[in-house]
Amino acid sequence: MKKLFLTAALCGAAIGTATAALDTAKIDAITGLKGKLNEKEGVYKVSFPRSDVKVVVDGWGMPPFMGLGTWAGFTGANERALMMGDTVLFEDEVNPVMSVALDQGLSVTALHNHFFFDQPKVCFMHIEGQDSAEKLATAVRKVYDKIKEIRTVDPKPENTLAQKSLAEKSSINPGPLNEIFGLAGEVKDGMVKYSIGHKAKMHEFEIGNDIGVNTWAAFA
Repeated sequence: MKKLFLTAALCGAAIGTATAALDTAKIDAITGLKGKLNEKEGVYKVSFPRSDVKVVVDGWGMPPFMGLGTWAGFTGANERALMMGDTVLFEDEVNPVMSVALDQGLSVTALHNHFFFDQPKVCFMHIEGQDSAEKLATAVRKVYDKIKEIRTVDPKPENTLAQKSLAEKSSINPGPLNEIFGLAGEVKDGMVKYSIGHKAKMHEFEIGNDIGVNTWAAFA
């Protein structure tokens, strides 16, 4: 019993020390948000709701509390911290905001959706980083500032990526692309597709390109 108590006490002390080492006031100042400390888990989290855009899911106006909250959690120490977060984005925000995250040295670990029949479409971008708490908070702030910049220019999310519509009939010349990829693409109706396969083993089966172990790109 003494050994068990000692182990638990040491674990609790480690979490408490890590949290205490974070300058939470500085994180607040950099991100522009007032965070909340979870003392038990040693995590300091800043968050804000995406209340700037009305989201309708299957005909119902969804309150941000039901799943439209952006957040970033910090743990560790000022000199060396871990940050993980989930960022609510609309389709026209994904490319520019992801670019900012990557330019700031963060990892984008996932991009997915939570809802069906949502208008406008809502995406969730997971971010992660390991650095000083100050650098991580600065990176998070730049991500959030980019979102605000986009919505300030156009409060309503765009529903198309291209400024001009694509031609109804494709007429891609595969020659230059073949030279770039170093292989002959599959051509159909003016479109061209390139597939690079890999060999792998699943259970006792050898698998490869045609069963889905590949990287591909198609042009139209």
